[in-house]
Amino acid sequence: MPHQRSLPPDGEVPDDDIVAELSAALFSLLGRKDQRRQAEQYLRGLLTTRGRKSIRNIAAHLGRPGLEQSLHHFVASSTWDWQPLRGALAGYLEHTIAPQAWVIQSMHIPKAGKYSVGVDEQFAPHLGQVVRGQQVIGAWLASPTVSAPVNWRMVLPESWVNDPERRARAEVPERTAPESAEECAVSVALQMARLWNIPRRPAVLDLRRCDIGAASRRLASGGVPFLARISPSSPLSVADPALPGHRAGPLPARRILDLLKGMRVPAAWYDPAEPHLPRASWAAKIPVALPGPVGGAPRRLFLLGEWTEPGRPPSALWLTSLPRVPAASLVRTAKLADRVERDSDDIGERAGLRDFAGRSFRGWHRHMTLASVAHAAIALHAAEYGPRQAGRLIGA
Repeated sequence: MPHQRSLPPDGEVPDDDIVAELSAALFSLLGRKDQRRQAEQYLRGLLTTRGRKSIRNIAAHLGRPGLEQSLHHFVASSTWDWQPLRGALAGYLEHTIAPQAWVIQSMHIPKAGKYSVGVDEQFAPHLGQVVRGQQVIGAWLASPTVSAPVNWRMVLPESWVNDPERRARAEVPERTAPESAEECAVSVALQMARLWNIPRRPAVLDLRRCDIGAASRRLASGGVPFLARISPSSPLSVADPALPGHRAGPLPARRILDLLKGMRVPAAWYDPAEPHLPRASWAAKIPVALPGPVGGAPRRLFLLGEWTEPGRPPSALWLTSLPRVPAASLVRTAKLADRVERDSDDIGERAGLRDFAGRSFRGWHRHMTLASVAHAAIALHAAEYGPRQAGRLIGA
């Protein structure tokens, strides 16, 4: 396992071999030589510009005449498709970091302006309040030591989707429909499974504010295994006739864990903030049934509970479709969300994930794709992955 080292300061290029290899592996997919050149310029601008990574600031930092107009066209108005680059980045990271999960997380981008795509008054779950800006969902490939985003989807509320003028100005595709943040999280995982030739890892996501049954059916239909955070009040039924509560019908998830806390086992894990200090909690995995459509058979899944203090209520509850993974291993998989949160804070800012200054839907997606490559370069540098190691893994 690679050892974590300190991040390079903002504006300092990470290992140039990593940057060069990422550029060669990904930008070769662009059809034109000028696009390949502009993509690498933009990437290096994201990595070397201090402060906000807007196109104007990147062009000023690189100091080349006409570069601002050239980069603006490349990001906002060019024709290149971001999906192949995202898929190639996911494939590169799959071979390089051996990810254990797809962590799906929400990110809020403070922003004003009526016509900037997706900007509205929206509830930010991680902040617990309504704020103005863009709410976006990122899919990250995550291992215990490193994570990087590979796919993005923007939450577009009805106020945006049903406004023809704003849709036209931001060039939002006609087929786009309104989605909640939770529906968006499921969609971004299903898109990866459908479009990209990479192994399907468990999707770790938060479904506490949505219809668990509908979300789990969508994930199951797409062949995506999942580990989903749920509310303590989510109704479930104990599925094993030998366990207490089996005949009680649907019960709140927390009540089931209270009845069956005797099934708890120790779970050891590491906090990314203190990776050399082992942590421990208790976990129980219980077969449950999720109520299905009227007249349909109940869906068999597993309830996972974690207790950081054995004498108190469970600190977190998940629902999972992974039947053969032990409870302690599932807890470690769930903790990968902490890895992503830390990397998003420490690396995402310096990679420019929140810095797109334009208004268009396509421009935002292209910027996020290139900022994700910048994030990957910094993260791989910090985790001491290099092209030689990546090559060994690819050839394994």
